Amino acid sequence: MTTYEAAGVDIEAGERAVELMKDKVARSRRPEVVDDASGFAGLFDASALLRYQRPLLATSTDGVGTKVMIAQRYGKHDTIGIDLVGMVLDDLVVCGAEPLFMTDYIACGKVVPERIAEIVGGVAEGCRLAGAALVGGETAEHPGAMGADEYDLAGAGTGVVEAAAMLGPSRVAEGDVVLGLASSGIHSNGYSLVRHVLREAGLSLDATLPELRRPLGEELLEPTRIYSLDCLELARTLEVHAYAHITGGGLEANLSRSLPSHLDALLDRSSWTPPAVFGVLAGHGGIEQEAMDRTFNLGVGMAAVVPADVADAAIKLLVGRGLETWVLGEIVPGTGQARYR
Repeated sequence: MTTYEAAGVDIEAGERAVELMKDKVARSRRPEVVDDASGFAGLFDASALLRYQRPLLATSTDGVGTKVMIAQRYGKHDTIGIDLVGMVLDDLVVCGAEPLFMTDYIACGKVVPERIAEIVGGVAEGCRLAGAALVGGETAEHPGAMGADEYDLAGAGTGVVEAAAMLGPSRVAEGDVVLGLASSGIHSNGYSLVRHVLREAGLSLDATLPELRRPLGEELLEPTRIYSLDCLELARTLEVHAYAHITGGGLEANLSRSLPSHLDALLDRSSWTPPAVFGVLAGHGGIEQEAMDRTFNLGVGMAAVVPADVADAAIKLLVGRGLETWVLGEIVPGTGQARYR
């Protein structure tokens, strides 16, 4: 008899995965989350927005790119969900929005309940770190389209910002200071180039290189730093003009998006030392500096633009929260570009 199971879809495995992830998802819960007995939708009490005069909803969607292939090859699945949250919710905070909730989507060749629970557990932990709720998601089994050990994940998030408090290029002024907020490593961009270097240089994920403190696979899977709560606290406490989330395209391209057309961000490359993993990739891959700049965050995961007279206080606040922060550059007359001195 032909059944769904015979076609490669295991409904019971999917149900077990849901049971395994329930406790982890519950850790990300916010008071505004409302239970839907049917489970078809995630509900969020919008009356929480009544405290805003003119609430603007912000939304973002993303994935983690080919970093999932490193996770699959190395057999480590509990942090890739944190990467997803970083890619989605830290985009929201750039305009000053507070992340409220998120949903995820996982497609896989075969549902292995424990593995799915690890992935979703990472998403839930990332949401907890961002102050948001994971209100729902979907796991889809795609036998024949994906290998049994293959999966991909994506997500979407929603936040809110008071219209009058929205951050961005219009607030940036000549003389402002650009702060660099340290990344935890590569985050989730540039992994197609990373995999190319591994392949061409014959590097194993289990390799222990003298420049690194741990196996290469663990270094490459270091989860993305979640900046949401740090950036929101900074904006609540001190004057902030703009943020830039440093993702694909690197520091110059992403910071340029947060500048008005008549001002430049003049950056000092000597103000920080990129984490060793970037030197490993450049060295083993023969990658020129220009290509490194265009591809990776190079140790700067978020940039903040603040008035010069609050720069020291901003650094003190963020360092006090455990986030390495330094003066990365300054805002000068120009044409809307971030560039190095």
